[in-house]
Formats: sequence, structure tokens, C-alpha cells
Amino acid sequence: MEYMTESTDRTPGHILCCECGVPISPNPANICVACLRSKVDISQGIPKQVSVSFCKQCQRYFQPPGTWIQCALESRELLALCLKKIKAPLSKVRLVDAGFVWTEPHSKRLKVKLTIQKEVMNGAILQQVFVVDYVVQPQMCGDCHRVEAKDFWKAVVQVRQKTLHKKTFYYLEQLILKYGMHQNTLRIKEIHDGLDFYYSSKQHAQKMVEFLQCTVPCRHKTSQRLISQDIHSNTYNYKSTFSVEIVPICKDNAVCLSPKLAQSLGNMNQICVCIRVTSVIHLIDPNTLQVADIDGSTFWSHPFNSLCHPKQLEEFIVMECSIVRDPKRNAGAGMISKKHTLGEVWVQKTSEMNTDKQYFCRTHLGHLLNPGDLVLGFDLANCNLNDEYVNKMNSDRVPDVVLIKKNYDRTKRQRRRNWKLKELARDRENMDTDDERQYQDFLEDLEEDEAIRKSVNIYRDSTVPVESDTDDEGAPRISLAEMLEDLHISQDATGEEAESMMTQ
Repeated sequence: MEYMTESTDRTPGHILCCECGVPISPNPANICVACLRSKVDISQGIPKQVSVSFCKQCQRYFQPPGTWIQCALESRELLALCLKKIKAPLSKVRLVDAGFVWTEPHSKRLKVKLTIQKEVMNGAILQQVFVVDYVVQPQMCGDCHRVEAKDFWKAVVQVRQKTLHKKTFYYLEQLILKYGMHQNTLRIKEIHDGLDFYYSSKQHAQKMVEFLQCTVPCRHKTSQRLISQDIHSNTYNYKSTFSVEIVPICKDNAVCLSPKLAQSLGNMNQICVCIRVTSVIHLIDPNTLQVADIDGSTFWSHPFNSLCHPKQLEEFIVMECSIVRDPKRNAGAGMISKKHTLGEVWVQKTSEMNTDKQYFCRTHLGHLLNPGDLVLGFDLANCNLNDEYVNKMNSDRVPDVVLIKKNYDRTKRQRRRNWKLKELARDRENMDTDDERQYQDFLEDLEEDEAIRKSVNIYRDSTVPVESDTDDEGAPRISLAEMLEDLHISQDATGEEAESMMTQ
């Protein structure tokens, strides 16, 4: 005999919806989902269209009550900002999921898909999905208002250098660009002897002053002027001014040290050549190759000036050059440069080739010079030197000529230069031919000095073709390995043309 076994799987019973009569599984409300949604809207009270303020100048969104934040499209930060706009209505429901619905970047619309749950009749939980449309409205932030006004500032940093050449400022400009110290400025104004940086807060100006103290030898003074005050709340409104003075010494300057300072630096000769200005002044003695570094505090304690103006550089031709193998060193001499070679040369001015007058001198350029080369230097023998330390020196210790650097064909160097630098966007008073010549001198210094080049961002110039070095006359050049590819960002996150503080 066989027995029939009943199945253990039992289906739950169904009931009829009390509204439409459709069979449904039992629930606390005894109503189907369609009827429940027609009777109850859990998204009621949540706005379906919200406005978001966006500043096109700085690419930031406004977050109440008074904060502007940087957010990328469809980022987590932007989603949090959008949800905070409807935070109060969302507190009455349970948020299950939220995400962006794709829209065109230039449509000025942001769509957020929300999934919410809420308990309705007799404990029944209803889930609903809907989309909130955010309209991006343009609004200029307070910082950009100050930038556009160009007069509203709380602090200014006035950088000055009492010299006729701007090599130090060109170097300082590249350091500011590399480390992004120009980002908080409201305005940058160039005047004849320096730069003015305007800021909306005193803290940003103090940060700039600290940066200058770390990059160039300088000293600073601080002053402030009372603009307004409120005697009831005891608040004051000041405008602060930071005056920063850079040492009046530039690269390729011939200087005369005080006897006390020269002795403290290792009994080096008083007349030296400045080979570099970074956070300290790098000097070299052309007679002994002895080098010394002078920081800002030491310079202001024992100040000295440049002997000659850069325009007084004269062109000489090398008639004879010999290397000094074992130079004599004085007692207590300091460090000797390993990058230079001491040489004894006979030179003649190119303007006096019809005469037989020649000059003898020692130079630190012995590794670069050969008979027939052109070199730039200062003619101290026929120059009126108005310096207190030179006037007290014995005439036999003052060299007739101080050679500064080897001279190359500038036209060829400009034509073969396949790199470029970025510049700060600033207000210029005027741009004359002398400024252009000084800028070309700075570019040549970058090609010749690898130590300065390490602190500067150099970009590949795609408009200039790469040439071989076979026909080069020996002028120093920057290799492609030291160049960066220039990145152009033509559009921002909203499709508008992007603006940058840097110009090329």
C-alpha cells in the first residue's frame, strides 16, 4: 500500500485590498501599494526644485550660512552640499539612497535621485523614489568682489630692492608661481622698484612675508592704520602694511666688502663677484676662488654696495689664458669652489682693437675661456668708483678688470631657446626695452646656472622645434629632461572658459 505525502511548502494566504479589491499579501494597512501611494505622498514637504549659488570666478559653491567650497561635478562634496539644502524636510523621513542623475555640464542643472522611506498607516513602511532638480545660479562671492574692486584690501606687502636690475625679482616671481603663493592675492601691482601684493586678510600677508624671508635675504617692517572702530563691541578695523626690503645685490655684481667682514669670511679679498642670490648671497673671490655665503642679518650688519652698474659691463676679447694649477692660500682661508677654475688672462677691449692696450687679471672663469673668446667685465681702472671701502684700499690690491661671464651670441640663443616660463598676472606701469633686456639676461642665467634652475619650473615650448647640438657654438642649454609639459585647462567644471592667475 502506498501513502500520499502532503507537501510541506505552504503559500501564505491573500486578502483583498479594501480600496480596489486586488488580492494582496497581508500588511498592517490592508491596502495595496498603488492605493497607498495614491492616498499618501511621503515626499510631501520636500522641495522638488532648489537653487544653488555658484561663483564663476573662483569655481566655488555657496554653503550656508557663509562658506564657499570647491566641489567637482558629481562629487561626494557636492552631493553633501545639495542634501544640506533640504536637510530640514529630510529629517522627517528616512533617507535610503542618494545619487546624481547625469546632466549636461553647461546646462546649469544638477539632478539628485533620492530614495526615502516613511512609516504610514498602522505601521506600514512606504518607500518612494523621486528626483530633486537643483538650479545653479551665478553669484559672485565676497572674495571675488574684492578682487574685482581692486581697492578693497586689508593688508599689503610692499617688496622693494634698491637696485637697477630686476634679476632677483624675476627669480622671486618663479618661486612664487612654483609654490602657489599668489593664490590668495587680490591684486599684484608692479612699480619701478618692486612689487605690491594686496590681501584680504592680515594672515595671508604674514604668510607671504615668511615665504620671502625663506627665499631671499631681506628685512621687513610692519605698520598699521586705523580705518574704523566700534566702541560698543570694542572692535577695530585696521589696514596693515608690510615693507620688505631685499638686499641691493644681484647676480653678476662686483662688490667690495668691508675689511672686518672680509676677514670674518676667511681672509678673502675685499673685491668679490656675486655668482648667485638665493636665500643667501653667494660670493666668489676671482683671485683665489674662495667662496662665501652671506645671509640677510650679516649683510645688514655689514652692508656693502655694488661697484658698477650692469650697463657698465664692457666686452673684452681674450688674448691669452693660462690655468693656475696650485694657487697659494692665505692663513685661515675658507672654502674653495670646485666648480670654477682659476685662470690668468690677458684681455683687450673690443672697442680698443686699434690700440695695443691690454689688461691682465685673474678670473674664476678659467674653465670657460680660450684665446679669441668674448667676455663681459668691469673696467675698474678707468671707472670712477665712489665706494668708501675701495677708496681706503691700496691701489695695487684693486684689479684693473673684473671679468663676470663669457659672452655668447644672444640672437642665436633666443632663436634656439625651446622652453618658456610662466609669469604672474599683474598690473604693470610700463614695459620698456630695458626690462626686456633684463628678462633675457635672467633667461640666460637659468641656462648657465644649474643651481638656480632647480628651483624654477621650466616648460617645454612646443612652438619651437627641437634642434641638434652639432652646430652649437658652446652656449649652455637646458636639456629636455629638465622641462615640464605645459598643461592647458581650457574649460572649467561648468563649461565656461577658465581663468588663471598665471599668464604665459
